[in-house]
Amino acid sequence: MMKLQKLPLRPPIPPPTTTTIRRCEAVRAAAADEGGGSSSGTGTGSRRANLCAQRKERIKLPPDYHYGPATTITSTSGSAFLFSDFLRHPSGVQALLNSRALQSFEPLDSNTYRCTLPRIQFLKIEVAPVMDLRVTPTTEDCTVEMLSCRFEGSEIVKQQNNLFSAFMRNHITWDTVGYEPCLDVDVSLKVTLEVYTKPFSLLPISAVEKPGNLLMQGLLDRLVPLLIEQLLRDYEAWVNEQLA
Repeated sequence: MMKLQKLPLRPPIPPPTTTTIRRCEAVRAAAADEGGGSSSGTGTGSRRANLCAQRKERIKLPPDYHYGPATTITSTSGSAFLFSDFLRHPSGVQALLNSRALQSFEPLDSNTYRCTLPRIQFLKIEVAPVMDLRVTPTTEDCTVEMLSCRFEGSEIVKQQNNLFSAFMRNHITWDTVGYEPCLDVDVSLKVTLEVYTKPFSLLPISAVEKPGNLLMQGLLDRLVPLLIEQLLRDYEAWVNEQLA
């Protein structure tokens, strides 16, 4: 049985860059131009905070990890095990969606899945986040998009679904840079919140957006490297199963 090399330790996670902050500001400005963005007024109209974060990461991989047609892992029978094949396989889809961390996982159609996270208890209130995710793999890349996100629970919890919207996109590409195979991951997260409770409704929208952006950026900075490592470990396990 062929055994792939272990992944190298990932470097320390860098802090959010100026480019990321500027990109978030551009997103908020575009949303405001469309009429659904944040407002610093104190009128009777709704006030929305637009939060965003983005994490890009390139992972240089050991030679035993191959992603392109010219550099594939092959068995003794000549069968090739492309990374793109793994992402189209049910094992790859479950790895992309991190199904181990889900309470439930069910397909809605050929490439859309309903993912329910474990219930969260907060101040004696139970909340179960539910996301519909679409996975679009090709021979050159793979995209995971969040089509909807809502909370399940009591009526009070369900009412919160009218007060926020969220969008997530995870774009994965693979290539060989020089002679080294690389994996590029670009994850973006956008959340729009209705600001209506005191004391937040009395504050400028920026007082909600700035800490909210930092919180979301910190979340992506921690989760994205972990998800990449787990995805590659799952690919390694899948290849070893094919070689067995």
